[in-house]
Amino acid sequence: MVSLPGLHLTATALEPANPAETTQTRSQDLLPCSEYRFEVPFTRSLTIRLLSGTAEFFGTELAPSSTYAFTGTKGAVYTWRGCRLEIGGLAESEYTSEETQMSSYANAHFALEGLRDRSMQTGEPGPRVLVVGPENAGKTSVVRILTAYAVKSGRQPVVVNLDPRQGMLSVPGSFTAAAFSSIVDVEDGWGSSPISGPSPIPVKMPLVYHYGLASAEDGATFKPLVTRMALAVTSRLEEDVPSRQAGFIIDTPGSVSQGKGGDYDHIDHIISEFSVSVLFVLGSERLYSDLSRKYSSRSHDEAVAVIRLDKSGGCVDRDEAYMKQLRQAQIRAYFFGHGDHTLAPHSHMADYDELNIFRVFDPASDPNAAFRPGNDDDDIFGTSTTIYEKVKPSTMIQNSLLAITMASANEPQEVIRDTSIQGYIYVADVDDVKKKVRLLSPQPGQTPSNALILGSFPEDLPGLVS
Repeated sequence: MVSLPGLHLTATALEPANPAETTQTRSQDLLPCSEYRFEVPFTRSLTIRLLSGTAEFFGTELAPSSTYAFTGTKGAVYTWRGCRLEIGGLAESEYTSEETQMSSYANAHFALEGLRDRSMQTGEPGPRVLVVGPENAGKTSVVRILTAYAVKSGRQPVVVNLDPRQGMLSVPGSFTAAAFSSIVDVEDGWGSSPISGPSPIPVKMPLVYHYGLASAEDGATFKPLVTRMALAVTSRLEEDVPSRQAGFIIDTPGSVSQGKGGDYDHIDHIISEFSVSVLFVLGSERLYSDLSRKYSSRSHDEAVAVIRLDKSGGCVDRDEAYMKQLRQAQIRAYFFGHGDHTLAPHSHMADYDELNIFRVFDPASDPNAAFRPGNDDDDIFGTSTTIYEKVKPSTMIQNSLLAITMASANEPQEVIRDTSIQGYIYVADVDDVKKKVRLLSPQPGQTPSNALILGSFPEDLPGLVS
């Protein structure tokens, strides 16, 4: 249990793994160009240690004799030249396979390296990469592999996450972008960032926008935020020569690949706003065919190279129960840290009138939003162009996350939407009688008077603290 300063709250932990499971170890030999695939539930822990040879986890090399612990993970350790692993604990599923797509992913990396070398010689922008495909096609894994390989080659690529279901250096429900100049962490994934509190390890400096919905098809803010993110990223590349030469890699949600009648409106918008030059398509021959036909006739200045990458045989469907557990784990890690790198969040009280909360207007998923308790009808912005609605604090916001924007509460709704966020706070308790709210924050200090955004995604997380 982790004690929280101020309110005597404690963090609730997931049920620990059975100690007997984690103390048993076994050796696993891998042949060259093969991988060890495993699935570990959130109630267990699996440890992996490299005894000999070389191996990597989503492109990041394992350090010899270092022990890596995995919980709630579906992953694979790959070796190019063969290796021996020491494995501890009990996985839900594990097996080895010699049928992998790592060679094609490595070839994709070398092709991007050629474009980066040309950028250094000519001054042209480096590769501007977009990765698309249906759900569970392995898009994020490919983005991590390409990023890790680029960093290993001395590059500093910018990674853009436009998938609200994936948290990259932030919690799910947000869009993020960050330049990577250090290795992608094996256990922590993308690593940590300052918005979740001080960290003893090197952190990335992400740009974060709050989306607050589960799908790109929900609401009307996806395209405007893509435009805003594209403007910020392209402006960064103009000022940062190493990142300009390395280019960027964009991860996307599977929903944008569900074209209707060959119309892929969201993909079109991303390609247009980011001036994408390379389009990797995973897991769908139909999608590859549609996009190849769509972009093959473009002029040289607007050319987009459409390349099909096969889906890895190790990709597994992640059901909603697993994704919900993953989101909860990411939120816990945001406030309390991960593994040996623990954080000490702070808690404080706030009066109702100190909070300026705006809820993402989502009539498609919540048609009764206007009738829910806590709404202030006088503060609803606009009509058909409504982006947010002002809400009064009530028990309806308990156990939810609030995004702290850089915008004043009096700014127009478009400004609030387009501004980046400072971080997130958690509503631990609401006292309707005293008109006070207990808030958990990664950083000390009082909650600013800025606009706070409440989304419908990620869902409420009861029991984060007790």
